[in-house]
Amino acid sequence: MSLKAFHLLFILLSTLLSLGFGVWGWFTYKTSGSTVDLAMSMAAFVAAIALIFYARYFIRKLKNISYL
Repeated sequence: MSLKAFHLLFILLSTLLSLGFGVWGWFTYKTSGSTVDLAMSMAAFVAAIALIFYARYFIRKLKNISYL
């Protein structure tokens, strides 16, 4: 596995983790009503969106390098 493929896999897993953490924080906020849980959830969703944009940037930047 090349460094490029590993990096893309790591970005994908980080995005999924951020989305899962955001959903968990949202459900925690719905049950407790704590603003800390809401802020934590929103920060996780923002991080997931940022990771998606970073993945697009990374793919465009290294489009001429093989995945092998």
